[in-house]
Amino acid sequence: MSEIKHKKRFKSFLIICCGLAVFCVLMLLGVSEYVVTHTRSRILSIEAAAELENIDCILVLGASVKPDGTPSNMLFDRILTGVYLYKAGAAPKIIMSGDHGKANYNEVGTMKRYAVAEGIASEDVFMDHAGFSTYESIYRAKDVFQAKKVLIVTQEYHLYRALYIAEKLGLEAYGVSADLRDYAGQYKRDLREVLARSKDFVMAIVKPQPTYLGSVIPISGNGDATNE
Repeated sequence: MSEIKHKKRFKSFLIICCGLAVFCVLMLLGVSEYVVTHTRSRILSIEAAAELENIDCILVLGASVKPDGTPSNMLFDRILTGVYLYKAGAAPKIIMSGDHGKANYNEVGTMKRYAVAEGIASEDVFMDHAGFSTYESIYRAKDVFQAKKVLIVTQEYHLYRALYIAEKLGLEAYGVSADLRDYAGQYKRDLREVLARSKDFVMAIVKPQPTYLGSVIPISGNGDATNE
């Protein structure tokens, strides 16, 4: 008799666990879909973005750099899209924001170097060396660089989250997709992004400070002030 009760309890426990798992998955999917639908209308073409007025800067979000210091395909396309926007007159300044937390790993140095090689004036390219996450890049664009109205450049799957964070942090932001090709492993990135949207949904409510803030560097100034 006790064995039957034990089996019933175990079955009930499994049902509850499965129910909780389904609930959590539905919550994650629901938050992800909300973030996407809430921000989709603010993703523009380069041509449409260039027609906006009073954009303070183009914020190019970082991605991985290879051991030889060259950008990954995703990062190269983000840099190139930022350059296209600058040359189209969309904004007078660019912030390259990424991870430079170690001396031997420097996303933003690579980003600026490639932008300058494409003909962008060095003084118009700022480097945010402490853009360790999407949330931190956007927080610092507002608080450190004093930007109020920005164009965010990254791949489309990532833009929705970036635009949502920007809105919740008080930035007027529009996005331009840097999808210039197909990228290997995108299915895995799409799955991870569902979790990332939920994480940053909470971050945008709590609004913690980033790892580093530091002195104010107005975007109206000279980008060479951020050189290493």
